[in-house]
Formats: sequence, structure tokens, C-alpha cells
Amino acid sequence: MRLRADIWVAAYLRRCAVEGAYAVLRRRGAAEAGAIFIKVDRLDGAAALFGPAPQTEIGEAGIERVWARAHEAPWLAPDEIESRLRKELSFDPDIWIVEIEDREGRCFLDLAA
Repeated sequence: MRLRADIWVAAYLRRCAVEGAYAVLRRRGAAEAGAIFIKVDRLDGAAALFGPAPQTEIGEAGIERVWARAHEAPWLAPDEIESRLRKELSFDPDIWIVEIEDREGRCFLDLAA
């Protein structure tokens, strides 16, 4: 059984705080199963967007959620990330958006290989 999105996001926000990164919930989606997107802003004009990894990328048992970078380049301009988020919202209005500000660019996620 998969953890509800609202519970996962609450725990993730706490994890970011414990690690010393500023994280905020920008948009609340469907509590039960809304897709979650994580924007990481390094505060130097570079940002990254992480979303759910395709099911084919999920290999290790026991990991609740696996993530993938939503773009090919390692870092993009924040306005490019915002454009991508607008597209996601037009496709699925139930998404969650969490934004992290961390100069080191840490995301604290289990990334697909």
C-alpha cells in the first residue's frame, strides 16, 4: 500500500527542515494520490524539477517513491521550470508542488538510476 500524498509531503517538508534547507508547499494537490513535483532552486539562477519516475525505473523494493529529473540538463533557469510546472498543471490540476531553496542544490529524494 502506498503512502498518501499529503502524508508523504508533510514528512518530506520536515526532512528538508532537519537538513537545513528551506522548503515550502506551493500547491496542495489531491490528498490521496496527486502527483508530486519538487522544484529545487539553488538561488544562483539555476533550478531543477523532479517528478515521479516512470514505473520502468522503479527497481528496488522497499522504496516508497522513486524520482527522476524532469529535464535533461542538470540545471535550468527558474522561469523554464515554472513553464514546465504550468504545463503539468494544465494537464493534471491535482498535482502537488514543493519548492526547496538550497544553495547546494540538494533534493533529499531517492532518484532513479
